[in-house]
Amino acid sequence: MNRRHALAIVLALVPAAAGAQSPAPQAPAPQAAAPATPAVPIEPQGFDYDPEGRRDPFVSLIRRGTDSPRSTPAATRPPGLGGLETSEVTLRGTLQTRDEYVAILAGADNRTYIVRVGDRLLDGTIRSISATAVVVLQQVNDPLSLEKQREVRKTIRQADEAK
Repeated sequence: MNRRHALAIVLALVPAAAGAQSPAPQAPAPQAAAPATPAVPIEPQGFDYDPEGRRDPFVSLIRRGTDSPRSTPAATRPPGLGGLETSEVTLRGTLQTRDEYVAILAGADNRTYIVRVGDRLLDGTIRSISATAVVVLQQVNDPLSLEKQREVRKTIRQADEAK
């Protein structure tokens, strides 16, 4: 069987299978414009991790329990001192009143706050104030840590000691 003969058989069978009577040449039909499909993003946008009581697998275990993660965006934090974490404040000075000491704290928001014992931060409470230091009782936000609170001592010369 040669090529011409095979081609004639194929052409004869194709219209018969399609229901046509004769193998008349057909003009190519104009192609209709395909409906535009929106581009599907490869990754979903705005993914949020919901731990449901489990730890986040992408958080390093090396820094475990040292600082609370910055899980609360600035938009949802309360204004003022109650919206600052312990790591975001620096002791600038202390004053002695008749009954007690008060502390002057500088926040990460470039504002100055005068605090007394019992004032609250975002992640802790002012526990005590002395002539040279402030002690903050910080809430540890780590499910693997055995301690749920720890004392953080902020001293006046803290910035000079770090150099």
